[in-house]
Parts: sequence; structure tokens; C-alpha cells
Amino acid sequence: MKRYDLIDHTADLMVKSYGRTLEECFGNAGYALFDQTVDLSGVEPRDMFRIEVSGDCPEDRLYSFLSELLFLEDGEGIVLCEIEVIFDGDRVVCTGKGEILNRDRHRIKSEIKAVTFHMMSVDPDEPSVTVIFDV
Repeated sequence: MKRYDLIDHTADLMVKSYGRTLEECFGNAGYALFDQTVDLSGVEPRDMFRIEVSGDCPEDRLYSFLSELLFLEDGEGIVLCEIEVIFDGDRVVCTGKGEILNRDRHRIKSEIKAVTFHMMSVDPDEPSVTVIFDV
């Protein structure tokens, strides 16, 4: 099963991620975020990182989750190549594996500036999630 598709969008980067469960869809959306910014084929699962966010509804949780991953990358220089998500009530608990970005070893592809709420959707029936990243 594919992790995600890029959807045509005028200026930003629109991603639809898939999985057998919504948890897997969230993880694949996170993978897409990193995969669009760095060539993940050169990233090794050396270190484990854990994040936890919460929200009032599925879209709020997805937004908070992806925003926290973007902060990890931008603020901490961490790139994840493996992401596992579990839901615990209104919380999203993520365990990720990756490493610190090394510009000598890792090929940068693009920059994502922000996660947006615009057109964000969480579809438990398919299951899938759709998100637009501001680039």
C-alpha cells in the first residue's frame, strides 16, 4: 500500500496519506512531511524520538501532530524516517526513528514553512487524511 499521494494544488503542497487505520494515516502524513523536505533514503533510524499532542477533534489532532513534527525538523534539526502513531483518547502519541539533519550527508529537497487547516480532512471510512503544507 502506498503511503501518500501529492495532490495538484495551486501554490502549496497538498498531500493525501493512506493506511489501514487512521493512526497509520497520521504516521504516513508525517512521513510525507519529512519525505518532501529531505531525501529520506539517506536518513538512518539511529535515534528514537517521542512526541505527544492532543486536540478536540481529529483535524485539530492532525494539525497539532504535524506542526510538532515540523518544529522537530526546523527547531531541533531532527529528521524522522520511521514514524509510528497510536491514539490514546484525544492524544496522538508518536514514536519516531531518525537522526539529526546533516547537510553534508542528507540531500535537502524543499522547505515546508507551516501546516495549514485549509482543506484539511480526516476520513475514517477510507481511511485517509489530507493536508496542505505551506511551502
